[in-house]
Amino acid sequence: MEDVRHNLDDTDVQATIDDFHKIEMRVGRVVAVEDFAEARNPSFKLTIDFGPHGVRRSSAAVRRWYEKSALLGRLVVCVTNFPPRRIATFDSEVLTLGAMEADGRVVLLEPDADATLGSPIG
Repeated sequence: MEDVRHNLDDTDVQATIDDFHKIEMRVGRVVAVEDFAEARNPSFKLTIDFGPHGVRRSSAAVRRWYEKSALLGRLVVCVTNFPPRRIATFDSEVLTLGAMEADGRVVLLEPDADATLGSPIG
């Protein structure tokens, strides 16, 4: 997940249910965490297992708030149908989702422990 600044007051922009259905979000488990020194913002390279949907990689700009040990094994929610995005020297294949706090922190979304890998979010 790259460091994206959202205006939390953007309430005049509306999406339709059809727009929502175009976005594929799935439950995954972080199986590897690497430092990503080349990224502009403090980031990790995450390897995420989506069960029957395979293993994908993600750049997550969360190094200020998370230790590697806290991410390893953690369940996450990711957008899995965006095209890969080049971040510095790395192709990020999925977008790992988090809440963007007013103070700039990113709080990763985490499903309950019994969520099945690859389950769609809807």
